[in-house]
Amino acid sequence: MHDPRVIDSRGRLIDVDGTDEEQVAGAVEVLNALFRWRRAEQRVSEASARYMRLSATDMRAVRYLIVAADAGTTVTARDIAEHLGISSASTTKLLDRMEAGGHIRRQPHPSDRRALAIVVTDATRVAAERTIGREHARRFRLAADLGPDERAAVIGFLDSLSRTAEDEWGEG
Repeated sequence: MHDPRVIDSRGRLIDVDGTDEEQVAGAVEVLNALFRWRRAEQRVSEASARYMRLSATDMRAVRYLIVAADAGTTVTARDIAEHLGISSASTTKLLDRMEAGGHIRRQPHPSDRRALAIVVTDATRVAAERTIGREHARRFRLAADLGPDERAAVIGFLDSLSRTAEDEWGEG
């Protein structure tokens, strides 16, 4: 429920003064649609993780490794730690778990004999393409089908929404 007339009828959190009923109703529709999208996205993410037997962080690592491999970039444990924003100890545990599960391989780095390159296994790549890859393709198609004005409106709204979250909860 995102209706300020219901959840904040006294106006302590949401100021609707100067906002007509149509605007309030429209805003509620947008927020409800956004909530439905977030809930659906979460279900897809959880289902993919269950299918692949990976945590959300593991899934982020898999996506990173696939994109890096496609770009011809060699990835090290340090790169993964930086990308995920986790400690080296957490990265080691993550890589040990993923290697034991058959999702990644550690192999000699092509240009640094002191380092190991981390690569995603073929089986995990295929599984990721069947799950998250297919879902991303659907989202891309929807975005590509937007007209210029629709695209500008969506981008503007989502960027503004991101800024409000960053202003409130972001670092720095």
